[in-house]
Amino acid sequence: MNYKQGTDKKARSLFPMSLADQISENNICRVIYAFVEQLDMKKLNFKYSECKDRGDRPYDPRMLLCLYIYGYLHRIRSSRRLEAETHRNIEVMWLMNELTPDDKTICNFRKDNISGLTAVFREFSILCKNLNLFGGKITATDSTKFRANNSRQNNHNKATVNKKLSSINKRISEYMNILEESDSSQTDEVMPTTDEIKAILENLNARKEKLETFAHCLETASEISTVDPDARLMRSGGDARPLDVCYNVQTIVDSKNNLIVDFAISTCPDDKGNLFKMTEKAKEVMGVDTFVNLADRGYYDGEDIVACEDNGVICLVLKPKSGGGSQSKDFKKERFIYDREKNCYICPLGNELSFKGEEKRDGKDYFVYFNFSACNECALKSECTRAKYRKISRVSYQDKLDIVDKRTANNRKLYLKRYEIIEHVFGTIKGVWGFKQYLCRSKPKVSAETSLTYLCYNFRRVFNIYGGNVKKLVGAMKAYSSFFFDFSLKMDIFQKIFIFLRNLKNKKMRLQFNR
Repeated sequence: MNYKQGTDKKARSLFPMSLADQISENNICRVIYAFVEQLDMKKLNFKYSECKDRGDRPYDPRMLLCLYIYGYLHRIRSSRRLEAETHRNIEVMWLMNELTPDDKTICNFRKDNISGLTAVFREFSILCKNLNLFGGKITATDSTKFRANNSRQNNHNKATVNKKLSSINKRISEYMNILEESDSSQTDEVMPTTDEIKAILENLNARKEKLETFAHCLETASEISTVDPDARLMRSGGDARPLDVCYNVQTIVDSKNNLIVDFAISTCPDDKGNLFKMTEKAKEVMGVDTFVNLADRGYYDGEDIVACEDNGVICLVLKPKSGGGSQSKDFKKERFIYDREKNCYICPLGNELSFKGEEKRDGKDYFVYFNFSACNECALKSECTRAKYRKISRVSYQDKLDIVDKRTANNRKLYLKRYEIIEHVFGTIKGVWGFKQYLCRSKPKVSAETSLTYLCYNFRRVFNIYGGNVKKLVGAMKAYSSFFFDFSLKMDIFQKIFIFLRNLKNKKMRLQFNR
């Protein structure tokens, strides 16, 4: 039995095929081309969106944007590898009209169009909204840490700098002693020559001078990253690397199709203070006034949660567990029950801690409750506090936080959906696609690279939602382009009525949650 026979490599075709003939009708690169073609590159502030009359002709930014979207969709981010694809990949040849820019041109496009790439992600988010792919009812907020293009050896703080300075000073002292001994000794022992020792000392002094410069800078900063100055040392988790130089990417995802609504790059390792900012971004993109937002205990910040609630966002945020302290398990603050009618706290033993006044700490107003006489006579006082009496502080907006805590406890099943909504995104991007480390440096460039990554995630999701039907998806894109939407949003009264009715429905949902 013979093997299957293919086409003879030397055979000539009677009817030569064009590149378009070799790209299938449902190939995703046709969607990439259709999306990029309807963008206004000048409006999005892309470099070379307009050609000058003189000088060398630039590449069309649309083609380079197509190249990057195709590359990130197929896990190709390096400019050198993208250059190689323009020579060998027939799909890329079709997108690029067989142009082959070098790797420097490809790299410069990403570097020179930071604001443009971020705007393209926003344009695609608006397109998803127009295609009714955002539910606008339930979102999840979380963060993930991507490693920066800066190793731990190039990150310095006061402790590491002082340790290295001490080590270098010790080595300088040792080599100075060797230099003195070599001048006076007449032994046959093999020792470094004077010129070798002077070269080593010169190198050590140069390193010492550099470290002293770092020490001077660290008087006003907590740490310094010498390769990527904006990156910070964080506890990233996973990959058996508890500490690494990273960026903290805040992300908000809509629950209907697990599409990313928006993101923000943070250099702070924790998530406190980001909830209100992210929900406001989501409201702007999705065009709604109220929705339910799910977040983990890292986002539990009183002022942030209250700001969200006051602006129409229904928060389900898990309250963090109380830390250690002098109290035993039975006398934690959670064991003290607040009586709203009497405006007092009831301790685990049944004693009332009455309201005694107000105090201001860290810019926040607190109501203070204690019962000096009951604490003085209590036999279990040593398990409750080491002070003269137990004092309970209640923040001024605690009533609103109590509503959020009760709502989260009563909607545990809904809250647990947070994992499948947003962890799916991070698992796909980091675990499946392998995007765990940035190629670019500095916060603006990292933001542009994140825009590309998140754009391609949404792109792939939308393509799969439409079942790979390119004709249907391209037709929907042309019918609801961002330019058409911007115009209709201002002029079409029916669009305004639709938004009003949707917000009215969401407000009814808010009342239902607060029961």
